[in-house]
Amino acid sequence: MRPETLVGDHTIYACVMGSRAFGLATEGSDTDRRGVFLAPTPLFWRFEKPPTHVEGPAGEQFSWELERFCELALRANPNILECLHSPLVEYADTTGRELLSLRGAFLSRKVHETFTRYAHGQRRKLDADVRAHGAPRWKHAMHLLRLLTSARDLLRTGTLTIDVGDGREPLLAVKRGEVPWPEVESRMARLAEEGAQALRRSPLPEEPDRRRVEDFLVRTRRASALQADPYDEVVQGVVRGGGVGQG
Repeated sequence: MRPETLVGDHTIYACVMGSRAFGLATEGSDTDRRGVFLAPTPLFWRFEKPPTHVEGPAGEQFSWELERFCELALRANPNILECLHSPLVEYADTTGRELLSLRGAFLSRKVHETFTRYAHGQRRKLDADVRAHGAPRWKHAMHLLRLLTSARDLLRTGTLTIDVGDGREPLLAVKRGEVPWPEVESRMARLAEEGAQALRRSPLPEEPDRRRVEDFLVRTRRASALQADPYDEVVQGVVRGGGVGQG
C-alpha cells in the first residue's frame, strides 16, 4: 500500500498546527497540517511493515501511524501533545474522536523534562546565532517563549492550551525584533523557573495512563483486522490467507 494511500484513505485525525494553531499567524503564514492514520492491521502481518510516518502528499503535511503517535505521546513529546490539543481540527472519525478523548491519559509530569529538554536545545541554537550574528533568529525566540509559557501553564493547571490568546502581541513584538535580546533572555529564565516551581505542585500524575492507551490501540487494531477495506487487494489477500502459511 502506497504511503499516500494510507494518508488519503486511512486518516483518523487531521488538524492544523504551527502559527495558525498557536494564534500567531500573520499574512503569508504557512498552513502546517498534521494527522494520524490507522494502517490496516493485516499490513503488519507482512515482512514489510507500514511506515511509522508519512510526509505529504500535500505540502506542509505530515502524518503518523497511530501506534507511533501514541508511543511518542506517552513519552510526552511536545510536538505530538500539542497536535492532540490543536484548536483547528479539520477531521476526526470515530476512532479519531476516541483518540482525542484520551488526551488527558497522555499527560503526566514527564512534560517538564521533555519540554525543558526541547527548550534547552532551541536555546543553544539561539545562543549560537547571537555569537555568530549578534542577534538570534527572532521567530525561533518567539516560539521558545511560547513553548515555555505553555509548559508552565500545563504544569500549573493540568491542561494544555496552545493558543497564546492575549500573549499574541507581545510574542509578535519579539518576532519583529522589537524586544532587546537581554529582555528576551530574562523572560526565558523566568518562565523556566516558574515551570520548575509549578512541577512541585502540579495536578498532573507522575506517569501517563499507558494501560488505557494500550487498550484503545488493541481494540482499534482488532476492529481493523475484522473490517479490512474490501477494495484493498493487499489487505484482503492477507485476511483470506493468501500467501500465508503456504508451503
